Amino acid sequence: MRVLVISDIHSNLTALETVLSSAGRYDTVWCLGDLVGYGPDPNECIARVRTLPNLMCVLGNHDAATIEKMDQQTFNHEASLAISWTKHEINAQSKEFLLSLPQQQTVGDVTLVHGSPRNPVWEYLSDTITALQSFPYFNTLYCFVGHTHVPAMYQENPGDGPATLVHDYLRIDLSGRTILNPGSVGQPRDCDRRASFALFDPEAHTWELRRVEYDILAVQQRIKKYGLPWKDAQRLNEGW
Repeated sequence: MRVLVISDIHSNLTALETVLSSAGRYDTVWCLGDLVGYGPDPNECIARVRTLPNLMCVLGNHDAATIEKMDQQTFNHEASLAISWTKHEINAQSKEFLLSLPQQQTVGDVTLVHGSPRNPVWEYLSDTITALQSFPYFNTLYCFVGHTHVPAMYQENPGDGPATLVHDYLRIDLSGRTILNPGSVGQPRDCDRRASFALFDPEAHTWELRRVEYDILAVQQRIKKYGLPWKDAQRLNEGW
């Protein structure tokens, strides 16, 4: 079995389609939230994700704010402006899908959340201390998270704390309890502008992080067309 793991699409249809076409064969898709926010294609991204095989998807913080399950005022200025625009643009089918998303799902040996197992929608796992504190909050072998837009792997090492490892273009043989982040499809923030995703084999216990270039200019042109914050167009160039 081959699982495509994606997160933080952020209304970037161009990046999403590029990831889907470059991922090769996959049997199922696990999406870790934030289908919308920042970008110009909320309805198109949701509609595309809904067509993916054997989809498992959880709610992200931008998704939650769009359907008013989270206070928009907790977001920064540019993010809040994009949320307001998305609320206006989103259609009934897209809203219904976001409303149906759970905060957490468990599939076999894997817990799926957007933020962290302790706070599934909002908490960022961006350092080893926070990651170490998160292990008691899930009972599965693995926990897949998004939210930070940065690929990462945290392994539970009793007595030493978790080791943080980030791998590009490597097939990792997983061992022990692990938290994994596939990075962001639509808005990477690790100074690498390429869309990020992962392929997971739950039978072989392997994880492969991949990156792919996409047509950033086309996305920026749509951001400009719809009057979304230009800062969110600029950041796509450098991956920040």
